[in-house]
Amino acid sequence: MDSQGLDKLRAEIAGSRSKDMPCITVCGGTGCHAYGCLKVAQAFRDEVRKRGLEDKVSVRQTGCHGFCERGPIVVLQPKGIFYQRLQLADVCEVVDKTVLGDELIERLLYSDEATGKKIAAEHDVPFYKKQKRLILGGNGFIDPTDLADYLALDGYKALQKVLSGMSPEAVIAEVSASGLRGRGGAGFPTGRKWEICRSIACGLKYVVCNADEGDPGAYMDRSLLEGNPHSVLEGMIIGAYAIGARSGFVYVRNEYPLAVENVTKAVEACRKQGLLGKGILGSKLDFDVKIFKGAGAFVSGEETSLMASIEGRRASPRQKPPFPAQSGLWGKTTNINNVETWANVPWIVRNGAPAYAAIGTGDSKGTKIFALVGKINNTGLVEVPMGMKLREIIYDIGGGLKGGKKFKAVQTGGPSGGCIPAEMLDLPIDYASLAQAGSMMGSGGMIVMDEETCMVDVAKYFLHFTQEESCGKCVPCRIGTRQMAEILTRITRGEGSEGDIEKLSAIAKTVKAGSLCGLGQTAPNPVLTTLRYFRHEYDAHLKEGRCPALVCKAFVTFGIDQVKCIGCGLCLKACPVKAVTGQLKKPHAIEQAACIKCGACFEVCPPKVRAVTKETGKTVPERVQP
Repeated sequence: MDSQGLDKLRAEIAGSRSKDMPCITVCGGTGCHAYGCLKVAQAFRDEVRKRGLEDKVSVRQTGCHGFCERGPIVVLQPKGIFYQRLQLADVCEVVDKTVLGDELIERLLYSDEATGKKIAAEHDVPFYKKQKRLILGGNGFIDPTDLADYLALDGYKALQKVLSGMSPEAVIAEVSASGLRGRGGAGFPTGRKWEICRSIACGLKYVVCNADEGDPGAYMDRSLLEGNPHSVLEGMIIGAYAIGARSGFVYVRNEYPLAVENVTKAVEACRKQGLLGKGILGSKLDFDVKIFKGAGAFVSGEETSLMASIEGRRASPRQKPPFPAQSGLWGKTTNINNVETWANVPWIVRNGAPAYAAIGTGDSKGTKIFALVGKINNTGLVEVPMGMKLREIIYDIGGGLKGGKKFKAVQTGGPSGGCIPAEMLDLPIDYASLAQAGSMMGSGGMIVMDEETCMVDVAKYFLHFTQEESCGKCVPCRIGTRQMAEILTRITRGEGSEGDIEKLSAIAKTVKAGSLCGLGQTAPNPVLTTLRYFRHEYDAHLKEGRCPALVCKAFVTFGIDQVKCIGCGLCLKACPVKAVTGQLKKPHAIEQAACIKCGACFEVCPPKVRAVTKETGKTVPERVQP
């Protein structure tokens, strides 16, 4: 198919669809799968078919809408009515009252936690209101397995524009002028990377999409591949034209079955329509894409490890230079960008570099997708302009912390990112500001922590993760991360000693300076930032014999106040190991030999249950910072 044929196909699709025709869109992301969205979508199809409404009402299973904890999410178009936590029993009522009528079903609407007001329109829901969804926006309208849906929303128009009159140099200039930087973590200017690859004379060049997303709590790339794979493929084809590549790979974790399935179907659809293969859209561009399923090692996300894996070798990093542009896959020039970076390219080409550059800050242009998780009311994927303040993301979009608890810290950048404290809530989210704070943008993980989080324990968790995921190739990372993890473990067990903090700091700096790849170079960030901003918690563990957050079990003994206890039985029922004994309306007691220090009794009855620190013997009435 040539470019004119694609225009004709797009016109046919548009002509066959009425903008006013009701469409029931059901979120089909992995999160909503867990809530039963497949059954809900099928129930809507069955109901529409049973009523003979196939020509009047359509049902579309889309990609992830972002508001993951509210699934299954159903949005009724073209009105944009947002229903959340919809169940099978609600399907008939939705069709009767809202699809075929104008009545809203109050219990399915989102309720604003601040005002209690019911909100009907999706764009008015606070979670979405402050977002700028350039890249994620299409997820809510597209069936990722149907190329026609992507074409109906101007899909592949950017590719047509490129192939119909732009030189490779002009494409690179446009991407450079937009200010787009790599969204995989390092933030290297995308246009500059393409320019380097273009300048190297090489008979065979490759482009690679890095979809090896292994950060705990992060699922931005997975959701893009699941929900809008054609946006990624279109970006890759444009990139291939720009640098002169003929072959490409999508390196995706085999742990992401839905992403693998949808991107595979997208590649097949593109080949069928002449968007991949020889003479794309009647041009001289020959380019095809293969799907490579990775085994799930965290270090595979590092570009030289990723290339080793594609070549059939063990995924371990090598020293740079040479960089992939100089010697990549099989020694050939290779350009690697992550999923989100590729998905930005079609928007930039369609709308122009100035429009993209107008969003964001001086050195951080466009939008960024974050996985907002942790002790937050509204968990999910958020896409915001670069430069938005942490406070806006956490409180205006995220709805604040669960249970009205105090905000303590947020970790950005995944397991190798830094922990940013409450006093820096007004920090703008851009590359420079995060780096100055000791953290990084990373791929976009954002883990929110409340007052009940022990920052020493947090540092220990992430150090254990990176230590276990280290490939072991270089000594600083292999030995240094293990030593740091061991010191942190001793501190949380009450076995720390004088000089541990100095040792931690020294080892962290050595690992950061001497490691071979980004995993080791950034692994110390959680330690360095918690030492920088939460030194008092380390001192409390080492010098005062207590854990301020009551998380580290070695420092806490739970007991019941015999004077205050009225024998209500709440603590007895909450105890998972039956360590609480006592009769109704009589003071209860805790058998210390059986107690596992889970804190369940303290959670249900804090006025009566005492948490006593190990060495000081002081009663801690609540989880408070010193």
